[in-house]
Amino acid sequence: MDTPDGPYQIEAEWLIACDGARSPIRDMMGLSFDGRVFEDNFLIADVHMTADFPTERWFWFEPPFKNAGQSALLHKQPDDIWRIDFQLGWDIDRAAELDPDRIRARVDAMLGEGAEYELEWTSIYTFQCRRMEKFRHGHVLFAGDSAHQVSPFGARGANSGIQDAENLAWKLDFVLRGLAPEALLDSYSTERSFAADENILNSTRATDFLTPKSEISTIFRNAVLQLASDHAFARPLVNSGRLSVPCVYDGQALNGPDMLDGPARTRVGAPCVDAELKEGFLLERLTGAFIVLCICAEAPDVIEVDGVLVQHVLLTAADDPKGMVRDRYLGDTPQAIYLLRPDQHVVARWPVASAQDVSDAVRVALGKGIT
Repeated sequence: MDTPDGPYQIEAEWLIACDGARSPIRDMMGLSFDGRVFEDNFLIADVHMTADFPTERWFWFEPPFKNAGQSALLHKQPDDIWRIDFQLGWDIDRAAELDPDRIRARVDAMLGEGAEYELEWTSIYTFQCRRMEKFRHGHVLFAGDSAHQVSPFGARGANSGIQDAENLAWKLDFVLRGLAPEALLDSYSTERSFAADENILNSTRATDFLTPKSEISTIFRNAVLQLASDHAFARPLVNSGRLSVPCVYDGQALNGPDMLDGPARTRVGAPCVDAELKEGFLLERLTGAFIVLCICAEAPDVIEVDGVLVQHVLLTAADDPKGMVRDRYLGDTPQAIYLLRPDQHVVARWPVASAQDVSDAVRVALGKGIT
């Protein structure tokens, strides 16, 4: 391993490869990274300036300023940094486009002559939507951009990397402590590749809308934009990179029973949604363990399953003065019991549950049903 202080060697029983989209570890192992590379380039120009633009994200599909009729994006970052993205097209001279004078000409056309700013950082990127076939290869596990890559619209890259870490950390912890079989780590690959496919699908759709590559795609995009100014039905069709949301692990091997006729948003496999309580918020009480969440229900008597501790969070109607828990976790049912994983995904839910019900579901979530 090379560092600023020189190379050194390290031996480890497990390796989590988070070494980016050009992953040297992936290359050294001869593993594929398949998907789609979009024939387009965008210029990033981070500028430092004080401006009174709204802090919302702005997108121009056909900007009135000088950008050859191609799209542009503006959004604010911390410390008075504003990120501007200019669509350049596919057949470009990268060195010429990165010339500071040429970049300033683009920024001046966008911001107006006389705008005061400093160029902080510039780069050119190409849209790519790709992933590895499997994220686990023996004792090497891939996470983040080394495992999957999406177009930079909707904040899916960083969010999915964090979700990879949340998914993997508790599973590897239980395996290392001998509380779960090594096969549990296969579920990291299946669940997070399932999530990667969802992110790639949404990212691809956004990219195709932003930069259509066929005549019919352009006609559709322009029709949507024209209709959206006057007709509400067309506005949800405008796709400038809808923001990332966590994946629901529908149909995955670690899911237990869903015996509750409750809200779909908190079904088995879904991530927990937050709710304001009388004191604090629900997610603040979910402490990174297996948790039995009892809502207006009697708690089953289980505190440990095969050496794994199970915590309880008990809520009554008095804890829910604004009705958020009722709306998000009960629906029309009077009570519920949820079993939650350490990464806050729902393992199982019931109107009433016994200690055996909970114990069986914990074992499923620990991969003890995986062969």
